[in-house]
Amino acid sequence: MFKRLFKPVYAHCDLMCGVYDPAQARIEAESVKKIAEKYQASDDEVFRTRCIILKEQRAELAKKHLWVLWTDYFKPEHLELHEDLHTLFWEATKQAGECKKSMDPAEGQKLLDYIKEIDDVFQKSKHDH
Repeated sequence: MFKRLFKPVYAHCDLMCGVYDPAQARIEAESVKKIAEKYQASDDEVFRTRCIILKEQRAELAKKHLWVLWTDYFKPEHLELHEDLHTLFWEATKQAGECKKSMDPAEGQKLLDYIKEIDDVFQKSKHDH
């Protein structure tokens, strides 16, 4: 009964504290890339299996942090700073999904590149408001 009355809310924190930063997604994406590099350098099958599991978790967290930023921080007026903001977030979150399917460090780098572009818009948005 309690669960039906109180559905969980997912955000940076449950208080909607207003603390947002693409750094959270970047750190997870850095882990994705580094784990893929370690996977490629190892021939230990147990270690490689652990790499796959952890890399997929980190990629999912990067995706979650991107969505929180997109849905909770960015507002319609931010489209003036980057008219393709919708597309940028769509491509970034799709890339996080690609990282879940691949052990190629280059896929992690692509995610980092998207996050850098998002961070550039984020930094501009902080100075304009």
